[in-house]
Amino acid sequence: MAKKWYVIHAYSGYENKVKQSLEERIKLFNVEDSFDEVVVPTEQVLEMVRGKKRTTQRKFFPGYVLVKMELNDETWHVVKDTPKVTGFVGGGQSPRSISEEEAQSLLNRIAEGEMKPKPKIAFEVGENVRVTEGAFANFTGTVDEILLDKGKVRVLVSIFGRPTPIEIEFSQIEKI
Repeated sequence: MAKKWYVIHAYSGYENKVKQSLEERIKLFNVEDSFDEVVVPTEQVLEMVRGKKRTTQRKFFPGYVLVKMELNDETWHVVKDTPKVTGFVGGGQSPRSISEEEAQSLLNRIAEGEMKPKPKIAFEVGENVRVTEGAFANFTGTVDEILLDKGKVRVLVSIFGRPTPIEIEFSQIEKI
């Protein structure tokens, strides 16, 4: 029987504990051959803490854990009886798997988040901001465009009475 991806619903805030407990139970019940991966969907985010950049993990599906496994009665009970697991998403006794494409999309998002952390503070076009560092420190302006792929924001600041666009990193501005 082929292994498929399933989504497990866990208590919010306990996803990493569920992953650890499930991995221990898999070894305890000697069903390693029926499981491939247990993944908590997270991404890295950049945040400013006391004026310093810090990278932290953020769950983008809080309360859920992905498992690639072969579903049978034994594996179903191993997962279902894990502490802090409320059940499978999509059914009681016969949970529905997610497609390989959906799973790959989530895994790519996790990998991408590890390589390029996203800013924790989201800005919106038209929002007023203050530049906190760099050549334009203490200038105020309006968000003109958000360049997620570059990790930057285009801000219109007033220089000599004219709106001038500057590209600046998320971490170098703050909301007013």
